[in-house]
Amino acid sequence: MIDVQAVTLKLNGVRLEPLAPAHAPGLRAAAEDGQIWKLRVTWVPGPEQVDDYIGAALAMPNRLAFAVIDDDSGVVMGTTSYHDIMLEIDRVEIGHTWYAKSRQRSGVNTSCKLMLLSHAFNTLGCEVVGLRTDNLNHASQAAIERLGAHKDGVIRHHAARRDGSVRDTVVYSILRCEWHGIESALRDRLQLRAGA
Repeated sequence: MIDVQAVTLKLNGVRLEPLAPAHAPGLRAAAEDGQIWKLRVTWVPGPEQVDDYIGAALAMPNRLAFAVIDDDSGVVMGTTSYHDIMLEIDRVEIGHTWYAKSRQRSGVNTSCKLMLLSHAFNTLGCEVVGLRTDNLNHASQAAIERLGAHKDGVIRHHAARRDGSVRDTVVYSILRCEWHGIESALRDRLQLRAGA
């Protein structure tokens, strides 16, 4: 049975550390970068909602939230989480992920996913890692598919969007037996040596 504990992870100039109230100013700046809280297809807090967002993330059962930080400058670039942690079947999901607009398509997401997936499979001993996204969030679907995740299907009429409409959710997974090939591909994409 997996045992998910707070941990700090570092790779490729990106640091994941457990989310805390002290990250609020950095998350506000990240949300303001591109005004990404206005996007319909993902839930990003507006600057005035960041404190409540952090409080909710920390209070949510079966979630371990991280601040995504530039390891050189200390700038908070966004957030991501393990969530829907199911200890009894060795499963976690990765989600609640968003980055400042200027950090998107920069390698930050690939670095974060490699860290979280490596920790899940190589350290925690997960048998499967899930990911999910809004059916209208085509950029997120493409990013998940570039990871090599398997598209499991769509849960129809699954969750409310901020604007009150209801989204369908696209669900993906990576099995332990698929991880080695995916890990190699992600390391190649980031031009990292094994063990780095």
